[in-house]
Amino acid sequence: FKQKTAYEIRLSLVGSEMCIRDRNLPELTQRQEEILSYIIQAYTVVPEPISSKYLVDTFHLAISSATIRNEMSALEDMGYVHAPHTSAGRVPTKAGYRYFVKHLMDRQKVDALSSGDQQWIDDRLKNTSVASEQQMAQAANALARVTHTAALVTAPRAKTNRFKHTELIAIQGRLVLMVLVLQGGTVHQQMLTLSEPIAQPRLSETADLLNSLLPNLSESEVRMRGGSLSALGRDIADLVADAMQRSDTSQSRQVYGDGLSEMITSFPNSEGAQQAIRVIEERAFLHMILDDMLTPLINQVQVLIAGDGRWEELSHLSLVLSRYGVEGKITGAVGVLGPTHLNYHKAIGVVSYVSGVMTDLLSDVYATLPEATVGETTDED
Repeated sequence: FKQKTAYEIRLSLVGSEMCIRDRNLPELTQRQEEILSYIIQAYTVVPEPISSKYLVDTFHLAISSATIRNEMSALEDMGYVHAPHTSAGRVPTKAGYRYFVKHLMDRQKVDALSSGDQQWIDDRLKNTSVASEQQMAQAANALARVTHTAALVTAPRAKTNRFKHTELIAIQGRLVLMVLVLQGGTVHQQMLTLSEPIAQPRLSETADLLNSLLPNLSESEVRMRGGSLSALGRDIADLVADAMQRSDTSQSRQVYGDGLSEMITSFPNSEGAQQAIRVIEERAFLHMILDDMLTPLINQVQVLIAGDGRWEELSHLSLVLSRYGVEGKITGAVGVLGPTHLNYHKAIGVVSYVSGVMTDLLSDVYATLPEATVGETTDED
């Protein structure tokens, strides 16, 4: 996989409100942009107020501390940094982080993954079944390990689950095993208790009828088509539709996380840690953010800083996210979250790389399988 740079990564800050606010902020001179960038880079490593002397010594700047102090004062007046104490150094503000990501990231190379990191990520993701639980967990672990912060991955979800095939197998007495295969790649097995025992030939005949009438239908369409069948066919069609509906719900809630316990210690206060825990543990809240934040575009990295004035519940967090998959067919999300002093270079680079790998793997599956057979793999493959 080709290493991506800031010029190749499609990057956007989300939120129209924030974009309008950015346009109203004063422009910075090149020197001010450089100093703001240095402050943020330094604060990412050591989250303590950054002094002018620290910048000169650390980045070997050819300008005096007095000049840097003047520029830092100007940055403070414009709202990009602030001094937490009198005579203290400066700390980036939310506006400073947003300016950095939006305007300065494309002037600097996103931290390149070492060849070792690339190979390690590739090996972990390629040596597992595509879209399997193991691959999702490996992707989350890779993101967390390389960025040293919390990571999350959502399982890829078909745009709409559609019927592919079903089997009805007599077990004993009134017990019947229903095996349902969906076009989206999911296999369901469910034990049914019928009102009376039914012989295998009749069960097979009913399954064959459904397989001839229902291919590629959605859950609601299965219910409508099943309404015209005999009592047994109608009941089985309703059970199939129920399973498809449950699949839609369960797929939307599958989230794999890693690195949370280590990441929460990086917050200067408990409120930030509590916000991070809520994002990971409250799935409905997380999916609301993902649905509102992510565009339909594949592999476009998006950055949400301190909630961008839209989510007070994220005021201490930054999220770097990307959608992966096959546009219009099946997609999921990968990302990292942490405090606002997140290492954006590293986070954006790794999220982009992992998203690209997972997109390529899913695309290979969809490219090599005929349209009618896509999604035949089971959870056990």
